[in-house]
Amino acid sequence: MAVTFYDVKSPSGLKKLDDYLLTRSYITGYQASKDDITVHAALSEAPSAEFVNVSRWYNHIDALLRISGVSEEGCGVIIEGAAPIEEEAIATPPVGDTKAAAAEDDDDDDVDLFGEETEEEKKAAEERAAAVKASGKKKESGKSSVLLDVKPWDDETDMKKLEEAVRSVQMEGLLWGASKLVPVGYGIKKMTIMLTIVDDLVSVDTLIEEHLTVEPINEYVQSCDIVAFNKI
Repeated sequence: MAVTFYDVKSPSGLKKLDDYLLTRSYITGYQASKDDITVHAALSEAPSAEFVNVSRWYNHIDALLRISGVSEEGCGVIIEGAAPIEEEAIATPPVGDTKAAAAEDDDDDDVDLFGEETEEEKKAAEERAAAVKASGKKKESGKSSVLLDVKPWDDETDMKKLEEAVRSVQMEGLLWGASKLVPVGYGIKKMTIMLTIVDDLVSVDTLIEEHLTVEPINEYVQSCDIVAFNKI
């Protein structure tokens, strides 16, 4: 079923999107899809850091688009108040068609997540907002689990030194986990490695571009790809 978002460029729209992403890593499902690309494109620019969950999601999707791309289809998403990204997207009806649009509101194919809020929902949203403000200290910010593919230059690359070089990158909010070597063909192996990050302290995009693929580590590392990114 399609998911509907309203006016995602406005503060109120961003606030509701931020609440929606509080317990989700992606717009729909458990991995990045075209639904994420649609909402990402509708925003047109990085959201204010005030919207913590939207900023975390936006930076992750931005990194995926530049590093590995997104191919999953998703469940479908509708952006009201923004231009449709694909021909199949449902546009906001003209004023003269309001009666027809009202009749279509009964269609069970779309899930309206941001319609009229009940008093209980408003109270819950206020409590979540208060909780976010109360958890402003870095040590209390959210965490994410990331799986990286680290690829060597060729079959002569010393994979033990490659792993040592990768793990030598240390920063606040970054914790390296388990790793293993995976054959990719022609005698070449890549290293997959888990890491846990504190979202407010570590950007995976920055970690890759400014640490893992620059000197001296790029003596061993040709490239890094994000395989999975999940909020803990």
